[in-house]
Parts: sequence; C-alpha cells; structure tokens
Amino acid sequence: MIIGVPREIKEAENRVSVTPACVAEYIQHGHQVLIEKTAGRGSRISDEEYIQAGAHLVATAAEVWKRSEMVIKVKEPIEPEFPLIKEGQIIFTFLHLAADYTLTRTLIDKKVIAVAYETVQLQDGSLPILKPMSEIAGKLSVQFGAQALETIHGGRGVLLGGASQAAPALVVILGGGTAGWNACAVALGMGARVYLLDIKRDLLEKARQTFKERFTAFASDRDTIETAAREADLLIGTVLIPGARAPRLVSRAMVSTMKKGAVIVDVSVDQGGCIETSRPTTHTNPFYIEEGVVHCCITNFPGTVPLTSTCALAKASLPFGLELADKGIEKAVTENSAIAKGVNIFRGRASCRQVCEAFGLKCELL
Repeated sequence: MIIGVPREIKEAENRVSVTPACVAEYIQHGHQVLIEKTAGRGSRISDEEYIQAGAHLVATAAEVWKRSEMVIKVKEPIEPEFPLIKEGQIIFTFLHLAADYTLTRTLIDKKVIAVAYETVQLQDGSLPILKPMSEIAGKLSVQFGAQALETIHGGRGVLLGGASQAAPALVVILGGGTAGWNACAVALGMGARVYLLDIKRDLLEKARQTFKERFTAFASDRDTIETAAREADLLIGTVLIPGARAPRLVSRAMVSTMKKGAVIVDVSVDQGGCIETSRPTTHTNPFYIEEGVVHCCITNFPGTVPLTSTCALAKASLPFGLELADKGIEKAVTENSAIAKGVNIFRGRASCRQVCEAFGLKCELL
C-alpha cells in the first residue's frame, strides 16, 4: 500500500503522524511511505531522518494526497485540504466528527474510509490511540490553568500550591478518565486542593485510595457540579463519550456564579466541549473571558509538546496502521473489532452510531 504523511496545517499543530521508526516498520511490511517535505520539522524530525528510514520525500501536500491509498494524519482535515481528498482513500487520524457537521458531510460526499483514532476501541472499552493524548492533555490542562490564573491573563492571581500563610487553590475536575486522572496527579503535585467528580463509583473509590492528601472525590450530579463550580479557582472539564459530542455539564448560569477571575479549561472542546461557554481557542490565542471567568479551550492541547506527543501518538497508532495497510480495509474490519469501531465513514455511508445521532444521519454499522 502507498501511505502518505502530509504536513499538518492546523494552526500551531507541530506534531507529525509517523516517526522514522514507523516508516521503517511500514517498509519492512512491504509498503511505500510518502512524506511531505518538512512534515516533521515541528517535532524536531528532519527530512534526512525520514530518507534514511526509507521514506520518499515529496514536495507538496497535493502530491501526497494524490498518490496515497492511505493518508495518516494527526488532526482532522481542514477546509484547504478538502479538495485534495480522493474517493476510496483511507484517512486515519483524529476526526471528532460529532462536533463537526461540515467535515462529516465532506467525508461522506467524498466516499472515503475515515478511521478515527478516538473511536478505535478494544473489547475492554479502552481507547488505545486516544489514551496517550488524553494523558498529555490532562497534564497540560493544569499547566495552562495555572498560567490563566495569573492576573496578566485576567485570572484571580492565585498560585495553585499557595504559600506560607496562604491557602492553595481549589481545582475541580469533571471526569475521572485518563485526562482527568492525570490532571488530578499534576494538580496535587503542584500543591493544590482537588475535587474529582465522576459518575463511576468504583473509579471514585480507586481515586480515594490513590490520591489522599488535599483530595476529595464526589459522585457527580447537577447539584454537586453547581456547588463545586462556585467554589473552584480552576475548573477542568475532561468528560468523554467515545465518538459522541461531549455532554454539557456546566451551564452558562453555573459559570456566572463562579468567582471572578476563576479559570475554566475545557479539554473536551474537540468533541464540542462540556461547558456551555466554551469555544475553541488556539495556542497563539489561548484565553478569553466570558461571564468574568477566564477560559482556555485549545483544540489540540498535545500540540504544545510536539516531540513528546508525536512519539506517543505514532507508537500507539502504528499497530492499527500496519493492520490496515497489510490487510486492506475490508479484511481489517472483519478481523479486528477495534478497527471496525474506528471506522466513522465508509464509502459514502456514516457508520458510527454516535456521529449519526449527533446529526440525524442514517447509520449503517459495519
């Protein structure tokens, strides 16, 4: 199979989907890999490293898309890339379609096979490609939240860990999945007090046993969220339903009751956000103020640390990419249920239930 890796063009997206080590693996399996020139520059990977691994460098993204049977990316195609997509092509990347009707419609009309990293799901329910990015995003959410609390950004001027004779900040985390768990660890490591809210009681009990000092776990419901939001210095939303739009857990009315200069970081913004006042932001303009609260809703948090993120993502996606390339889409989805769950669009048909429910589309499951 001819595999293409274009340079990411989303603002401040410096990750690349495939490392030289991955290139070597694809070539060992008998495939050809096309890399757009400078695709790895943002992750400190040179063109020469790709060449040494056996890749063919091409000058433009248009050539990569034209020649490739499978395009492996980091982030979803954006509007300038739409004309480059060709019928029958496999696109393997983060898609987050339930929050993007335009992209969903485009991929259906283009009759591609769109395989989303975030819905590749093992039988135990885990999300092996999304997991390392959620881990990174959870850790970064606390870093960005701490920065947003500085008065220069409109924050309350509170240090997460407090100081002698000054109490630490309260960090409220919605969702105890991979992102929320890692946010807890970092916030506690910085000396903050932490509330974790989740609906899974077994997860909450595990968290209580793991995080002890300055930590409280709560069963999540509307009243508890409303009370915690009022008390929070930093509120982090990490709620995820695989493939679906994130549920709105915090209303604008709740945000309006928060402390002035408090901070919201919505890690769920890729899937539409779990806070009503969230809207996508970028690395170059990460913050805005709504209802007196500083918001940070970067749609690609892991892009802040591209070298770490690229290594983690490439390793996580490689086994599934190899299976798609070795077997072809039909055999891969038949023999691997995780890949089958990853297929969101299949040759003009929507095949992910959550995406179909988001937009009222007819669903044809594989």
